[in-house]
Amino acid sequence: MSATGSRGGHADDQGTGGHRPAREGIDEITILWISEGMSCDGDTVSMTASAQPAIEDVVNGRIPGLPKVNLHNKVLSPAVGGEQFLAPFRAAARGELEPFILVIEGSIPNENINGDGYWTSFGNDPETGEPVPLNRWIDLLAPRAWAVVAAGTCATYGGIHAMAGNPTGCMGLADYLGWDFRSAGGLPIVNVPGCPIQPENFMETLTWVLYHAAGSAPPPPLDSMLRPQWLFGKTVHEGCDRGSYYEQADFARDYNSPKCQVKIGCWGPVVNCNVPKRGWMGGVGGCPNVGGICIACTMPGFPDKFMPFMDQPPGGSLSSMLIRPYGAAIRRLRAITNRTANKEPKWHHNRDVLTSGYDPRYRP
Repeated sequence: MSATGSRGGHADDQGTGGHRPAREGIDEITILWISEGMSCDGDTVSMTASAQPAIEDVVNGRIPGLPKVNLHNKVLSPAVGGEQFLAPFRAAARGELEPFILVIEGSIPNENINGDGYWTSFGNDPETGEPVPLNRWIDLLAPRAWAVVAAGTCATYGGIHAMAGNPTGCMGLADYLGWDFRSAGGLPIVNVPGCPIQPENFMETLTWVLYHAAGSAPPPPLDSMLRPQWLFGKTVHEGCDRGSYYEQADFARDYNSPKCQVKIGCWGPVVNCNVPKRGWMGGVGGCPNVGGICIACTMPGFPDKFMPFMDQPPGGSLSSMLIRPYGAAIRRLRAITNRTANKEPKWHHNRDVLTSGYDPRYRP
């Protein structure tokens, strides 16, 4: 596969009168995916489950309008490893490969406090033979990248490795590069959180970035935490099948119940995530859909602000108390209406008289 491609103008080019000029699209682009952040590689594994679109369809050119994509990911790469796998990364660091999208998986450690060692590395320096820290790769590649994408909560906000008491000083990619960072294509960092990422959430976002690179779509709209707005603009609660139970103040007391799980630890009412509506694989699954509570894994404060996970959230007691009298009344009124609605009309009978009230007054 070719490692070079054509490159158009930057996404932030501005024309006169506030209009954006026509931008030449990119015909071919490389994705350099580094998962050597502090992580479990779960985001790569999860991404392979996407079907709309599938990574295979993107790489094999089955999605109309996308540039040709050359993917370099250690799980999916046909390379035998070692220097063969590292070759495109080294070329990009030297400025010999462009355009490319840099995908980072895993949280970014603070190498300023590593003592005499390093926290995590990716390959060895060919001159010294010493491991090259992940941070050095980010320093070299991020400014040259046409777009920078953070895959998973570890890469976006630090995740598990950045929780209180950690010795590595881990952080998210935007904390490391700066929240005002802009790529060579004029884009901010694109954060796709999740522990791990929901497969279609990531691939849909990546596809939008690729369409933007091709010149056929605007930049993806992001919220203040750099998440795709169309995916993370609503809360778990707003898309949850259990939400109506909350409205009726009908709460689960254990994990075998189909009712609202707020009182047994669910943070869904305040968490930005679409998993209950989208499911996990093929539209099936997702934490509350299968009886699990939402532990807020897509949020910047995860995990510290949401622990201990199985305890009722601090606001859950007050909100459930306030809604209890309303919910109890609504539940009873609906039960009455439900019983009425479950009865057939009285004119459904087989007697010799019509009792439906049919009265064709328009006839003479």
